[in-house]
Amino acid sequence: MTARALDFWLEFASTYSYPAAMRIGRAAREAGVAVRFRPFLLGPIFKAQGWDTSPFNIYAAKGRYMWRDLERLCQALELPLVRPDPFPQNSLLAARVAVAAANEPWLEDFCLSVYRAEFARGDNIAEAAVLAGILGELGVASAKRLAAAQSPEVKEQLKLQTEEAQRLGIFGAPSFTTEDGELFWGNDRLEAAVAWASRQDGAAARRSDSR
Repeated sequence: MTARALDFWLEFASTYSYPAAMRIGRAAREAGVAVRFRPFLLGPIFKAQGWDTSPFNIYAAKGRYMWRDLERLCQALELPLVRPDPFPQNSLLAARVAVAAANEPWLEDFCLSVYRAEFARGDNIAEAAVLAGILGELGVASAKRLAAAQSPEVKEQLKLQTEEAQRLGIFGAPSFTTEDGELFWGNDRLEAAVAWASRQDGAAARRSDSR
């Protein structure tokens, strides 16, 4: 039987996408769900909402809470945490590399490594040298991949993928969408998203839940 699929919409600069990325592989495998990593950019989505930076920077109280909450989450998951400086990081190049690698077997490992570099080591993922190091550790030709990431085709694909996220109603990261059109937002909704995706008939499950 073909595994049900779940799209994992991630933004490399997103704080809560870090623990979600670290957890989703195991959760999905245990549920028999295939995960598709879908990198996109939150910048254009925030801009459409009138924000020029992360809401965690705009609203100081929200930002303080987020960092403490993330510390608790990472401690419980035994994940190291370093606050990126600056925050949010410029994730454009990393997202382009990931989009260009959409059909590559190392895409998930690349995404996880970018999050570790940013949030576990405090590296600046905007720097090509940091991404080159990650690609090299994965046995991938870094110069070739970084050059491909700057191609007009890849730039357009990332733009289209971000626009697709907007059409789906995505307003933050991490987000998860199922084959039958359900949207789940946030690290704390990961298990609910995986559980929904694992159901044989999402529509039937939705009808059953409404009774």
